[in-house]
Amino acid sequence: MDLDAYVAEHRGQWQRLEHLTRRRRLSAEEADELIALYQRTTTHLSVVRSRAPDPVLLARLSQLVLAARAAITGSGRFRWSEVGRFFTVSFPVTVYRARAWWITVGAAFTGLWLALTAYVAAHPETQRALMGEEEMGSLVDHDFESYYSEHAAQDFAFKVWTNNAWIAAVCLAAGVLIIPVLYVLWTNLLSLAVVGGVMVSHDRGELYFGLLAPHGLLELTAVFVAAGVGLRIGWSWIAPGPGLTRSRSLAQTARAGMTVAMGLVIVLLVSAGVEAFVTPSGLPSAARIAIGATIWMSFIGYVFAFGSRAAARGETGDVDREAREEYAPSA
Repeated sequence: MDLDAYVAEHRGQWQRLEHLTRRRRLSAEEADELIALYQRTTTHLSVVRSRAPDPVLLARLSQLVLAARAAITGSGRFRWSEVGRFFTVSFPVTVYRARAWWITVGAAFTGLWLALTAYVAAHPETQRALMGEEEMGSLVDHDFESYYSEHAAQDFAFKVWTNNAWIAAVCLAAGVLIIPVLYVLWTNLLSLAVVGGVMVSHDRGELYFGLLAPHGLLELTAVFVAAGVGLRIGWSWIAPGPGLTRSRSLAQTARAGMTVAMGLVIVLLVSAGVEAFVTPSGLPSAARIAIGATIWMSFIGYVFAFGSRAAARGETGDVDREAREEYAPSA
């Protein structure tokens, strides 16, 4: 099948379906059109799965079909029970099932970050190659510390939140391609290591880790979760689980990515609040780190307590109710 020609032939119908699913109110004719387009797009998804399983197109059509189904069945209406289920089942069990991925990402990132920080700190020539003398002086004397307090706390929190949410979104959305996730991790690791190496070499290591730790524990863990789940999405296409086709495996893990994305919005909001209000506060370093560590351990405990119980019951966290009832994925 010529995939490009198939996409060109049906793109207009998919765009129209997407438009109708976003409408709050539909006329009788538009409702009939929505149902017809949903049925056609479901067929298109099945055709693509069987004849030309392009991962990006599969993810897009799966999401479109899910959104259309929700619009037709009315499952998109607000219900407190669904909110409760999300926070006690869907989000924690999805993160828990992906624990091997994000723990591995976190361990590798942390190990490389500390090793590169030590290397940069021990090699002044590397520091000069990466940063000018004047820039290093400004960083060490005031720029690093003032970064956390030069803006109003609420404005800084919003800036940090949106930036970190963007990083997490890139990791999840581009996970199917794998390389973009590794690139995002590497650029952030390199930035942390260079700044850390310069600070440590100028005897400002205590300030560096003292300001980074309170919010960094939760913030970096959220990024690790996003990256781990993103890489898991990509790997699901390369090596689908037993009894799963590539397309079904990809759709399943991509839906898990949607669950994680929604939950990490809250997690990153909390870490942004810590970074804006706790990190630059006048509290002693030990107190600030204790606050950050307590919040971080609470998140880890929440994921493992609720996630393990839900996993033991066979819950998957799948946002597609029909799919989660049909099969349960392996961890």
